[in-house]
Amino acid sequence: MSRDLRRYTHQTNVRLAIGAILLLFIVGDGLIYMIYGRGAAVLGFFCLLLGLGPIVLVWLALAIIDWVVKRADQG
Repeated sequence: MSRDLRRYTHQTNVRLAIGAILLLFIVGDGLIYMIYGRGAAVLGFFCLLLGLGPIVLVWLALAIIDWVVKRADQG
């Protein structure tokens, strides 16, 4: 029985990231909604989305760098 540990690590990291984001949005925005109301929850949702912007940009830059390096190694 062969195990691909790199695939397992990647899969686990993706699941953890998705879980953290969902937890942040559901619990965080849910608490804002319960305490301050609907208007504040909508604003909190958009603030959370804008806060994810730099994280997504860094991830995208690293993914592009990884793709370039892998492509350079092949040729």
